[in-house]
Amino acid sequence: MTTEANPEPTSAPRTITQRGLWFDEMEVGTVYKHAPGRTITEADNTWFTAVTMNTQALHLDSAFAETEPFGQRLVNSMFTLATLVGLSVSQLTQGTIVGNLGFSEVAFPKPVFHGDTLYAETTILDKRESKSRPNQGIVTLEHIGRNQHGEVVAKAVRQTMVFTSAHDPQNPEITA
Repeated sequence: MTTEANPEPTSAPRTITQRGLWFDEMEVGTVYKHAPGRTITEADNTWFTAVTMNTQALHLDSAFAETEPFGQRLVNSMFTLATLVGLSVSQLTQGTIVGNLGFSEVAFPKPVFHGDTLYAETTILDKRESKSRPNQGIVTLEHIGRNQHGEVVAKAVRQTMVFTSAHDPQNPEITA
């Protein structure tokens, strides 16, 4: 009986680094559904409200909130917005964004409560190459947040500046 030695690998294993999409990989009209969702806790809401100096009783005072139209504390809408955008980062802009340029059309059609789970999707609305910044482009994104019942609880349109793939240090077409 002969034993064959394990052959040595002929090349290094392929390495993949998680990142968002480069400008040239984004296609207008594409919808991205982000996973997982994020269940929002009372601690999340209290911490965010306190750290941002937002003393609104609707977020902090249970007895007061019970007397108001929704009958319970509301999750701070700025936390909802930040989480909505955050849910998109790993899939769309991790390591590829230059920065946010602005937000518009921000709306909160339904409240978010402690224990709700926020799910997000993003549609690429528009994109154009930057006229003043080589290897960068402006992308307009529409973020939609839904609760666990599928109800829309948040919407926002965001403009971002994103690098093109020419910025990628792993791109073999780039020469130093």
